[in-house]
Amino acid sequence: MYSFGYVAVVGKTNAGKSSLVNALVGEKIAIVTKRPQTTRDNILGILNGGNYQVVLVDTPGVHHTKNKLDKKMMKSVRSAISGVDLILYLADGSKELDEEEIQYYEHLPEPKLLIKTKIDKKNINDFKSDFEISSLSGAGLENLKNYIISQMPKSKVKNFAFEEDYYTDKSVKFLVAEEIRQNALNLLNDEIPHGIAVVIDKFDEKENIVIIEGTIVVEQERHKGIVIGKGGNVLKKIGQESRKFAEELLGNKVLLKLFVKVDKDWRNKDKSLKDFGY
Repeated sequence: MYSFGYVAVVGKTNAGKSSLVNALVGEKIAIVTKRPQTTRDNILGILNGGNYQVVLVDTPGVHHTKNKLDKKMMKSVRSAISGVDLILYLADGSKELDEEEIQYYEHLPEPKLLIKTKIDKKNINDFKSDFEISSLSGAGLENLKNYIISQMPKSKVKNFAFEEDYYTDKSVKFLVAEEIRQNALNLLNDEIPHGIAVVIDKFDEKENIVIIEGTIVVEQERHKGIVIGKGGNVLKKIGQESRKFAEELLGNKVLLKLFVKVDKDWRNKDKSLKDFGY
């Protein structure tokens, strides 16, 4: 018998959704930072085995909407929940499970699991959950993975949706753009991360080198100088870390050029959101 199905991974911001998807699939699919609301779109992580394929849908964190980008992110969450075979609601074990979170979980359709995450941290709360895991240490992941597979619809024929060597539905360009955004988020000040987008303007694969040009978009003129840094040092660091990832991903030498431009209040502009892939 073959198992195939879709699993939505939902929860508040910084609950560990992207870390779990990356850990289960065994590849870096979604960026992980300490910043809230890092994931902006539904990203598929594809878990493959000889007789199973599980499509994990990593979603933006559940939060109140403040602009058009936020509204699109919450629409992505609602879309992910619709029609899946299982919902995993992740709750940070190092924080209290508040009333708002409890109510949100209770209103989710069945079948669903409450997953306590980050159990490697100190002072873990004792709220009741179906599974306790740490994506960092790997604790509990194998049990959760086996349970997920056991709950997927069964068939006598292999009706997988993706080729078995695929681990995500996203393009290489998307993965590189997200890596650039992650490195920028990790290096920059608190006031600007949510105002950052990354666009890949050129992606030219040659035999011995891949030439990539990308633009980091910010909302305010003063942010441009922060992203570039004194003497270009911040932008250089972003580029160095992103190039390493791109070379590992592509198995080839990469020439990466980064630029910075200002698009004021782009998170509330339909055209900008569309141009930046949101």
